[in-house]
Amino acid sequence: MTSTPRGRSGGARANQLALQDAVKRLIIVGGLEPGAPLPTEFELMRELGVSRNPLREAMKALEALGIVDIRHGYGTYVGSGVLSGLEAGLAFRGELSAQGDLTDIRDLLEVREVLESGLVGRTLAAYDQLDIAALETCVEAMEREAEHGRYAPEQDWAFHETLYRPLGNQLVLDLLQVFWRVFRSLDDRLPRAGDTPAETARWHRTILDALRARDEPALRAAVIEHFRGIRARLSA
Repeated sequence: MTSTPRGRSGGARANQLALQDAVKRLIIVGGLEPGAPLPTEFELMRELGVSRNPLREAMKALEALGIVDIRHGYGTYVGSGVLSGLEAGLAFRGELSAQGDLTDIRDLLEVREVLESGLVGRTLAAYDQLDIAALETCVEAMEREAEHGRYAPEQDWAFHETLYRPLGNQLVLDLLQVFWRVFRSLDDRLPRAGDTPAETARWHRTILDALRARDEPALRAAVIEHFRGIRARLSA
């Protein structure tokens, strides 16, 4: 029986996915760290038994996922942005949701809230490693901007990054940054509610005050209030 175009397309796609998996396996088995150079294109062709065009197509797909980093004129390296594919997908879903009922954006915010609320105990346990002065600097900058009716998004993220970096879990930071950047990219598309610049600064001040007091219930309540305020925008 003659193959249909659909069948040939499916076979080509399966071959591409298998080739991408082979490249990922080569990285894992080789113990290559992020930033490490991959073998040359010719070496990969010989190692994987493929021609140049399928290999290049596979590499472009892996680059889009952050698994490899193609530096033209220099070579191909193991990528470090392994969550870039997740971020792109969430950003796309967020854009669609912003034009509809905001459900996906609410779901994204809920995931972030669950993650940060769950870190309260660990954050207090790592209190001696926290940079309280840096957190204070972030809040003060937010308060100064709020006096002029302006938000301070860079200081907002710096606050959360400083808060969770001592936990030593880079994946947590990477995930939170993905969630934060996606939400930030949609900020102008969402209705405003009670999260004025002054209120946003106050939320962070309350979190810092509870942290200084090492009061776990108060800290948990402050984190929940912070997200309650953001969530109010999605119900406006």
